[in-house]
Amino acid sequence: MEKFQKEFQIRSYECDKNGYLRMVTLMNILQDAADLSATSLGFGFDFCLKTGLAWVGTNYHIQISRLPIVHEKIKIQTWPSGENKFMAFRDFVVFDENGVEIMKATSQWVLVDVARKRPVSLDQYLPEYMYIDERVLGQDFAKLLPPEKEDYSKEFEARFDDIDLNRHVNNAIYPLWACEALPADFHEKYLPTEIEISFKKECLCGQRVKVKTSLDALVSSHHIVCLSEPKDLALLRISWKEK
Repeated sequence: MEKFQKEFQIRSYECDKNGYLRMVTLMNILQDAADLSATSLGFGFDFCLKTGLAWVGTNYHIQISRLPIVHEKIKIQTWPSGENKFMAFRDFVVFDENGVEIMKATSQWVLVDVARKRPVSLDQYLPEYMYIDERVLGQDFAKLLPPEKEDYSKEFEARFDDIDLNRHVNNAIYPLWACEALPADFHEKYLPTEIEISFKKECLCGQRVKVKTSLDALVSSHHIVCLSEPKDLALLRISWKEK
């Protein structure tokens, strides 16, 4: 089994006003590479459609040495990196066009019965699931807690365009919401270096959400809650550095 590789060129509309790759685009590129890898191994979107299943992300941990800039070419390497009864793990490494590592990430996924909205056993549906036993950021995901104070907050409504093939808000939108809760002048000075995400519940089209944010030194903590019904949607912790 080989690691899947995919090259991307960063387009102008995928960047912010300063030419850096947008957070939402970074998440989408990682998801795209994961989908293509899973498809090549026989358990991607077509497999899920045929079996009434869906891959649902539960955790991400991303370390960023530097963000790509407009027109830059990058290469993403990804592979299934482990599993237990209900969880599958997938890791990523991102290189620039000179082969220098600029980002790495690990993620955790569950295979869900769409109709029942319940996790299913990997052994039952993927008895020949294979993986490369190599994790780039360790084995465990940190336990994220809601911020103890609320320095900033922002409310959003989940748009039709935020909904993905699993019929809920796509994972890429949550770090976008979290970052938008910080003031614009903060983003003018700082870039993310580490992102940890714990997804809790799904958010549906039209639901209103609130991001509660604290900022201590250069670490922001975010608690995303649904206002339309009482449920936690996600917890995030982001570390930042000066540009």
